[in-house]
Amino acid sequence: MTILDPSAGYFILINTFTVEPEMKAEALLASLSKATEDVFLHAPGFVSANLHISDDHRHVANYGHWRSKKDYEEAGKNPAVQRHMREAAKFVTSFEPVFYELAKVHVAEREA
Repeated sequence: MTILDPSAGYFILINTFTVEPEMKAEALLASLSKATEDVFLHAPGFVSANLHISDDHRHVANYGHWRSKKDYEEAGKNPAVQRHMREAAKFVTSFEPVFYELAKVHVAEREA
């Protein structure tokens, strides 16, 4: 489970991919999941990845959580990461990576 703590200084990447047609969204999701399991889980500073698919199956979003920007940049130099990026690019028509600083967290209280 991803634990979000604004005081921890984590580096966040939200990358939104656009795909066509529907089957490519599933293929991209599988590719991103495999890369996360095979490569990113073992990268220093990696915290978590949360993969999302839109209702219309035309978009996939990756919410990547890293300990620091430096850790993320170092991971990007890994040849296995570069191969993964080339593989994922086969499925997309466009992508938009945006980097964030976690500013606030709001959590609903749940009844016991």
